[in-house]
Amino acid sequence: MTQRTAREVHLTARPEGPVTDALFAVVEVPVPEPAPGQVLVRNTLMSVAAVMRTLMDESSVVPIPPFALGEPLNGPAIGEVVAAPGGEVAVGDLVQHRLGWREYALVDAAAVQRIDPAVLPDPAAHLSQGPTAWMGVVRGAEVRPGDTVFITGAAGGVGSLAGQIARQQGAARVIGSTGSQAKADCLVDNLGYDAVVIRGAGPIEEQLRRLAPDGVDAVFDNVGGEQLRAAFAVANRGARIAVVGALAAQMGGHGTAPLEIDTFSLLGRGITLRGAALHDHLDLIPEWNARFGEGLRDGTFTFPHTRLHGIEQAPAALRGLTEGRHMGAVIVEL
Repeated sequence: MTQRTAREVHLTARPEGPVTDALFAVVEVPVPEPAPGQVLVRNTLMSVAAVMRTLMDESSVVPIPPFALGEPLNGPAIGEVVAAPGGEVAVGDLVQHRLGWREYALVDAAAVQRIDPAVLPDPAAHLSQGPTAWMGVVRGAEVRPGDTVFITGAAGGVGSLAGQIARQQGAARVIGSTGSQAKADCLVDNLGYDAVVIRGAGPIEEQLRRLAPDGVDAVFDNVGGEQLRAAFAVANRGARIAVVGALAAQMGGHGTAPLEIDTFSLLGRGITLRGAALHDHLDLIPEWNARFGEGLRDGTFTFPHTRLHGIEQAPAALRGLTEGRHMGAVIVEL
């Protein structure tokens, strides 16, 4: 390998409102040299997710260290090993790791995960948020045949797969929420949804009651706030509500997402309310990858995503995500 310098995206300031380009700098740095036990990866793909907006703050309730000022951001990435002095990882291996936002990553060999190119037809699909969607539908909301399911944040990287999964689990009716009519149309036409609540088109609870006159049996909540409140109000006796995300707080730059819950009503209706985080269900990832790969090949799954090109597009990718301009997962091809 003869390349001597490469680019990284550094965080230059803490946001005090919306994400702007002024918060980032694309910096040229020397390509690092791996020591024994390390590998050098030429990154080819990285993903951008809502949690990254939260990690730009100095502190948050997310159990992940915040991004440091003057340092590259980080997140899931895929690349090719170009140097590996010793160890089990070999030059040429395709690997996944968590040091995105840079063209070359120096990673401990134990911290990379080899990718079998035969599992998924598109390497970018390894950066999908499908494991979270699978976990939230199968174990969080426990979607069952015949259920009416409400999925908030339906057009994002998680929700765009959660609707497809709920349908395959036998849901009789799948209702989503999103922020525009164009996204709502895509969800209904292409991604397994029967109807969509549109944020800003009137009170969420009124819309949901109209679309689910017999109530909802399972809720996959990725937003919180008014949408979770509406889901609770319309939930049937014995409903299962899985809180999988908190986009209302993350996108607004808030540290918490408080919500009043009538515990007497919760008790009286026998509703299950649980927080569901992927780090407690990592055993599901191989199962998801096998299902996803099979589904992508036979057409029973699609992978909705937006793909931008060039590391210099990474800040714009995150900005667009926080502004609700992207559909599905957001991937940057380096």
